[in-house]
Amino acid sequence: MGKHFGTDGVRGRAGEFPLDDATVSIIGRSLARHFEERLGRKPKFVSGRDTRESGRTIEGAIHAGVSAEGAQISSAGVITTPGVAFLTRAEGYDAGIVVSASHNPFEDNGIKVFLPSGKKLDSSIEDLIEADIENGLIEPVEPIVPNEDLVEGFDEKYLEHLRTAADGVLLAGMPLVLDCANGAAFDLAPKLFRSLGAELTIINHAPDGRNINRDCGSLHLSSLADKVVETGSDLGVAFDGDADRVLFVDRNGKVVDGDATLWILASEMSAKGRLANKQVVATVMSNIGLEIAFKAAGIVLLRAKVGDKYVLEELLRSGSVIGGEQSGHIIFPERSLVGDGMATAVLTLSSLARRGISLEEAIGDFRQFPQVLVNVAVKEKRPFDDVPAIAAAAAELEEQLAEKGRLLLRYSGTENLARVMIEGSDQAEIEKQAAALAEVIRQNLG
Repeated sequence: MGKHFGTDGVRGRAGEFPLDDATVSIIGRSLARHFEERLGRKPKFVSGRDTRESGRTIEGAIHAGVSAEGAQISSAGVITTPGVAFLTRAEGYDAGIVVSASHNPFEDNGIKVFLPSGKKLDSSIEDLIEADIENGLIEPVEPIVPNEDLVEGFDEKYLEHLRTAADGVLLAGMPLVLDCANGAAFDLAPKLFRSLGAELTIINHAPDGRNINRDCGSLHLSSLADKVVETGSDLGVAFDGDADRVLFVDRNGKVVDGDATLWILASEMSAKGRLANKQVVATVMSNIGLEIAFKAAGIVLLRAKVGDKYVLEELLRSGSVIGGEQSGHIIFPERSLVGDGMATAVLTLSSLARRGISLEEAIGDFRQFPQVLVNVAVKEKRPFDDVPAIAAAAAELEEQLAEKGRLLLRYSGTENLARVMIEGSDQAEIEKQAAALAEVIRQNLG
């Protein structure tokens, strides 16, 4: 990770460095130059944005930079992140540029770049762009109005692609509540689910530039849960601001997270002989209940570090066909290397319709185990194995948990905290265990 590019591209406060107009136009120029060096010709880019008020200006600054280098760039307007990734591949662009800060508040924004494969821009080009920002040798240019020549007609191509996930199954008569997070899916998601025959109640689909993700969408599910219960709908579907993730609530208003979604989809795939190598990729944060349910079904759970980047790496390494995170970011490499909340929702709902069961019934054998997380302030972050008392206490606890629970011991990436996370079948028991281990850490490192 460089100075300006994190695991998810450039992200920060809109209008402030590095998302000020001048720097963004330099990023556009630099991107066009380095792609031209690699391709031996002028590149052709496509861009899109979510509904933040800063999106059009940032996109206009990118267009100005790219155009100043004589390269081509077209905009699909307001579109989901996976929508840009789809268009990049389907229409033969050299890269897709997304202006979005996903689930962050409206004041933030970001830029991420996808290659036609669906992979994010590799770090070698990011390093070159960072050097161009730092050395000040590229002149900034004034933002222009984004060239929105793709807005018409593109939606239908993308929606057609999403409808293929239903595999011919219609959602006729299925009453749903859709929460569009006042974000990039506000127009596309209702069109998609109406075209599949669902009966819709739609909330949070009137973006004003500032209400994206505000008390709505996949990070704030209480208004969706209330609406599902109030309308007597079968279930609720919630996207985040750029619709690369999706979470559900059942008819009783209970949250169904990414772990449960993995269970619903992978268990059906397995039953139909479509789960390659009987493996599913999740992260270290996925609940032990998922691992136990999969094990009983003869499926191996592989755990990656937290972050869709690491899930994707493990999917490609292991040749697995489905992976994801509790946040609802699910990846099907055969469809796309980018998580797509709308595709995941279609796959999940068509699975329910095909089997003639409710969301609660589909979760069936997956029981989420109680979890407790205790933070301990520490003076230093020594490896836990290097502190005999902590290593011994952790080993003893892991023996007690055996295959009925799980201990995850790690340091915070940003604060001087040790995190003790325990999952097990008995809430009171794991609380006691976590408190005891936390005390050992406090005595030795606090």
